[in-house]
Amino acid sequence: MLKHRLILASGVLALAASCSAGAAAVADKNMIRAHLSFLADDLLEGRETGSRGYDIAARYVASQFQQYGVKPKGDKDGYLQQVPLRATRLVQESPVVELRSARGTETLAYLDEYSVGGSLLEAQSEVTAPLVFVGYGIHAERLGHDDYAGIDVKGKIVVVLSGKPGTFPTEEGAHFASGDHKRTLALQHGAVGMVSLQTPVAEKASPFAKNKEYRYIPSMSWVQADGKPAREAAAMQNRIGLSIPASKKLFSQVGVRLDDIYALAAANQPLPRLDLKMSMRMFKKSAISELASSNVIGMIEGADPALKHEYVVFSAHLDHLGQVKERSGDNIFNGAMDNATGVATLIEAARLFTQSGVAPKRSILFVAVTGEEKGLLGADYFATNPTVPRGSIVANVNLDMPLLVYDFNNVMAFGAEHSSLKDTASRALQKMGMALIPDPWPELGLFTRSDHYMFVRQGIPSIFLATGMGSARKDENPGKLWNEFLSRRYHQPNDDLTQPINYDAAARFAQLNYNIAREIADAPVRPAWNKDDFFGDTFSK
Repeated sequence: MLKHRLILASGVLALAASCSAGAAAVADKNMIRAHLSFLADDLLEGRETGSRGYDIAARYVASQFQQYGVKPKGDKDGYLQQVPLRATRLVQESPVVELRSARGTETLAYLDEYSVGGSLLEAQSEVTAPLVFVGYGIHAERLGHDDYAGIDVKGKIVVVLSGKPGTFPTEEGAHFASGDHKRTLALQHGAVGMVSLQTPVAEKASPFAKNKEYRYIPSMSWVQADGKPAREAAAMQNRIGLSIPASKKLFSQVGVRLDDIYALAAANQPLPRLDLKMSMRMFKKSAISELASSNVIGMIEGADPALKHEYVVFSAHLDHLGQVKERSGDNIFNGAMDNATGVATLIEAARLFTQSGVAPKRSILFVAVTGEEKGLLGADYFATNPTVPRGSIVANVNLDMPLLVYDFNNVMAFGAEHSSLKDTASRALQKMGMALIPDPWPELGLFTRSDHYMFVRQGIPSIFLATGMGSARKDENPGKLWNEFLSRRYHQPNDDLTQPINYDAAARFAQLNYNIAREIADAPVRPAWNKDDFFGDTFSK
């Protein structure tokens, strides 16, 4: 087999000699170009979970694993792990939201003032109940915060401010600010619905008006053995998000204005909790269907007689948003950066392991997951139903949306601060003349928004890697390039192959991920949570 060579950035050429045994394998930019060109092609129609285009992509990944000698580790001795799913689409003409107070009834405007998705449990959903504002809707005992203390919300609709207190640590805060945490907590306290209020911070990060662009994209959940969709409850099928102008209307009957609450939040002051002196009626119809998709799982078996029974999981989501036929013009969401780049990197890392000449000590699972865009579904399903013995997975390295359009020279590793994986990743980076940088967007809560978080919830140390804020070229501004991508291409049809993809950078990113996985796989001890770490204490004990 031919040896492929790549001229890397200054300081990188020595990596083959300096890395651990077997690391002489070198990433090939043309391999990555080939994978990316296929996975982000219009032929796959945006790789929507449960679609034919996704299935084609899954079989492509499986064929690459087979070609490189990566063993199947899915269901029934194959590469695919079937993920049973339920999908729902909101009947667009159906939603009604009314505010009822002493002043009368006001009907809010769908998509201009509120957003709502379909129900996974009911063809028709309806609730009318009083509104109670409960701050952020968070209970964080370790951080001394409880928005439900001393207030009764049983039988009521809770109104919560999006986000979290500014005093919360970034990644712990992302956990508490997640919709899953807030819905679970509201349900535990007897609420029958939830309203999430847009904030100026949230509006800047993700403008409310963008909801119009996604209204035809279905919501999904994976289905448990009992036939019920995971993490869903009937009382929480009635939930909506409000625009800032509509959010302000909820405070018209009380002495506190929403602007006052925004000011308190900005100053990190306690927020009031209060009966809003009005009720809300929510009504909608949903079209529910059953479908299936698949994770793609391959394995490279470890060489150490004892350590080969432990597994390092490399993950990347294969799905994207699909094709929205109701949209005029370009209606295919190709997902080149999100996340064909991550999957191409995963495939190339698998090739490097098979062709390095030295097997890793631990076994490595390469998992291309479905349903990330629908709520991390494939990763949740695999982490809950692993195809290897429960407890044998020692770490997860997740690849999601590396922006491969510039000559990056540092890396973001979300979640690294919580375990020994930070030191592992740092060693691999140092050998390539690079370093880790802290989260540049703490307000986005990225730690809970990609697949690695589902492994964290199973008590597995995990990191999520993306290209950083530094470039080896003085004429490149990575911060500007990231901002341009997030504001103009993220979850848009123009996240496609017309972007100026830097394939040298792509090869370097694949090389880095291979090196990190090699470090984890060959280390004498398995990764460990840091002492007294919130995530380790919460999920691994």
